[in-house]
Amino acid sequence: MEEESKNEAITAESRNGFAEISMKDLTARMREACVRAGWNFLTPVQAKAIPYLLADRDVMVQSRTGSGKTGAYLLPIIEKNDFKKNVTQALVLVPTRELALQVSREAQRLSEGADLRTAVVYGGVGYGTQLEAFRSGAHLVVGTPGRILDHLLKNNLSLDNLRILVFDEADRMLSMGFYPDMVKIRKYIPVHEILSSMFSATFPPQVIRLADQFMRAPQLLSLSGSQVHIAEIEHVYYVVPGMRKERSLVRIIEVENPVSAIIFCNTKDTVHYLSVVLKRFGYDADELSSDLAQSMREKVMARVRRGALRFLVATDVAARGIDIPDLSHVIQYEPPEDPEAYIHRAGRTGRMGSGGVAISLVAEMEKFKLQSIARYYNINMQERPLPGDEELEKVVAERVTALLEARLRARDNLQIERMRRFAPLAKSLAQTDDQLALITMLLDDYYQQSLHAPPAPPAEEAGLTTAKKKTKKRRVRDNDRSEKKE
Repeated sequence: MEEESKNEAITAESRNGFAEISMKDLTARMREACVRAGWNFLTPVQAKAIPYLLADRDVMVQSRTGSGKTGAYLLPIIEKNDFKKNVTQALVLVPTRELALQVSREAQRLSEGADLRTAVVYGGVGYGTQLEAFRSGAHLVVGTPGRILDHLLKNNLSLDNLRILVFDEADRMLSMGFYPDMVKIRKYIPVHEILSSMFSATFPPQVIRLADQFMRAPQLLSLSGSQVHIAEIEHVYYVVPGMRKERSLVRIIEVENPVSAIIFCNTKDTVHYLSVVLKRFGYDADELSSDLAQSMREKVMARVRRGALRFLVATDVAARGIDIPDLSHVIQYEPPEDPEAYIHRAGRTGRMGSGGVAISLVAEMEKFKLQSIARYYNINMQERPLPGDEELEKVVAERVTALLEARLRARDNLQIERMRRFAPLAKSLAQTDDQLALITMLLDDYYQQSLHAPPAPPAEEAGLTTAKKKTKKRRVRDNDRSEKKE
């Protein structure tokens, strides 16, 4: 009875003022989970987000890795789960298998002895263990969108009794190309109201559009200040070696995977060189500088205005007055020559109240100047380590696997039957290093094709474009009929 009153108090307070809570404010079930995990206090993201979730309010939370976000949504899942029902009641979507395993382990630690059954699903492995977890009546399913969709299409997984939906690292899921899969998953979400939450380091327009499709008037929470507001621009920098700097940029792009970006250089020579390098690596990139012929400038600008160019490489002068819609990243390949230029560059993203990322590449000695700019403008600037070979290989492997699995799902029975002819050949090619190079080449070709694709238009815009095309076709047909009558 006491616990019920406490839970009602939290709910009422949250609905009115969404006050932060502490460990003592949690229900008995949630406190027991914290004890099992060895937690003595709530992190800021947990203290802010949990009252909303207990109050059945959808939330979008700005949070980074290590902030305690996993506990922020797992504790309410444990509290709201009906352990007597052997059905899936909570679904957590994550971008990578590593994060899926991490969330699963955290759920097991928090729920040890509480009978919370968890299924963890991701691509690149067999279906056997995952199917067994579903048959056992998993209360919580954690997985990547692609493999979750696979199971839904094959009727291995039912979401009819779903009560809670979580998007963890939503910006990364979109950057890895999972948006089409998530849209398809939406069709399997029950029509009754469910509690949805979204956790993301940044909130670019693409993430906000995703939230619009899955959430009901979500509250936007940020840990960057005392007030609750949408996430601001994220400022990060990488310390890179002076030699082969362009290779460092490619590594950063591979990991960050921007939807669209302006890459700033200080000279037109660097602009041209970098544009050529990016194109050689397969990226949809173009340059803008004073050396460019007027006709070429107009072509580039036309693509910019349509939002059809992924990477624009430019100097400050050339980029003046240019507004790229839904710009997710600003990359400063060379640091600006003065503090004001940094603010002007970074301000190109995060427009209209949305989030964005400003990335700077600096040499060891240049970082001190950047840090002084950060202090002067009171910017929270984060240093990230340059991605190594192992991290890069892992990111690319997961991205290619997700793309290929999505392509496989789109095939009909006849196409699947046809491709089975090549299964023996694929096995034989993988036997020796010389033959393995053929498979490697094919994967590289496919990946480069995906890199060269321009940014996808928003779903609503894509639908509108299709409708316009259909209308145009009808008009052409009608005109043809009129001419024939005449």
